[in-house]
Amino acid sequence: MFRAGFLVLLGLSLAQTSPTAIREYPVKPGSHPHDVAPAPDGKVWFTAQFTGELGILDPASGQSTYVKLGEGSAPHGVIAGPDGAAWITDSGLNAIVRVDGKSLEVRRYPLPASAASANLNTAAFDTRGVLWFTGQSGYYGRLDPRTGRVEAWPAPRGRGPYGITATPDGAVYYASLAGNHVARIDPATGQAAVLEPPTKGQGARRVWSDSKGMVWVSYWNTGQLGRYDPKTGAWKEWKLPGPNPQTYAVYVDERDVVWVSDFGANAVHGFDPATERFTTYPLPSPRSSVRQILGRPGEVWLPLSGADKVAVLRTR
Repeated sequence: MFRAGFLVLLGLSLAQTSPTAIREYPVKPGSHPHDVAPAPDGKVWFTAQFTGELGILDPASGQSTYVKLGEGSAPHGVIAGPDGAAWITDSGLNAIVRVDGKSLEVRRYPLPASAASANLNTAAFDTRGVLWFTGQSGYYGRLDPRTGRVEAWPAPRGRGPYGITATPDGAVYYASLAGNHVARIDPATGQAAVLEPPTKGQGARRVWSDSKGMVWVSYWNTGQLGRYDPKTGAWKEWKLPGPNPQTYAVYVDERDVVWVSDFGANAVHGFDPATERFTTYPLPSPRSSVRQILGRPGEVWLPLSGADKVAVLRTR
């Protein structure tokens, strides 16, 4: 039962937004969808990490189709590019993979030999259309789709680069899980500068920019949500509700509502920056393990890696 204390999200009533708005779609057993991205045509892409495929869910029919990415593939992240294609970070292939949104043609962009076994994680496009990516083994880099050139640099503190985001003014930030920090990348030089959150050992895992350029960070080790203001250099942090929160994913929607997944509560929380209040949405499937969140207006999409499902929470 949805408790009365959770009935308000940004002034919306339960009739407008409720946990019954979460709909789950089963996908291929054993695929373990890791990341998810709404596609331009209304379908939804997800990385089938254990089967080496890009999954394509049709929400209208509930059916999924799959695109093989290559022998040894182990895709992690997927995002929609400005060209309408799916762009994938594939740790098994040690390459960025592009799947054409219409023809489903697969093209691979291998990382340079200097970044072998980078353990690719997440990607984001900046305002110039350049794709930036992270590798947990201690790398970050970029791919210019116009030239196909891939560059990679050693991270300033080694292992850990995980989530990554670009702000509206063109800056790029990544979170370092093992390094317990956030780093700002200079797009001109490719150099990364370390930013220290107030909480030590927090396990900064994923990161997302809002429309104002504020950088939101999920703290895996300490169950917190953090926010960095690039204009002032100030940090602010909030503990998630519940006795044992584990903050994995963070995503900011079109209204600047912040969404986080919580392994400890098997739930997704919506956070209103104006009121600093969390609203909790329990997930129907046990041990869902939502590893990433992405969305489009009115929809928050969730990959349930622990349940072999993809889910949507409708906010309208």
